[in-house]
Amino acid sequence: MSTVSKIKEAIETLPENDYVQLRQWFSEKDWKKWDNQILADSEAGTLDFLIKEALEEKSKGKLKEL
Repeated sequence: MSTVSKIKEAIETLPENDYVQLRQWFSEKDWKKWDNQILADSEAGTLDFLIKEALEEKSKGKLKEL
């Protein structure tokens, strides 16, 4: 049996409170990973096209208020 299968089995047996805590931990871990990726992309200039696109739309008066 693979490690992932063992982990899945263990998760299935968790009490609800522990499951909620684990789910929260995964969510926070995923968001941190996402934030780090966005930061790295921003610093590398990978997202510059979005700024350019937004400025072009602004100059055309096509931006909507949020």
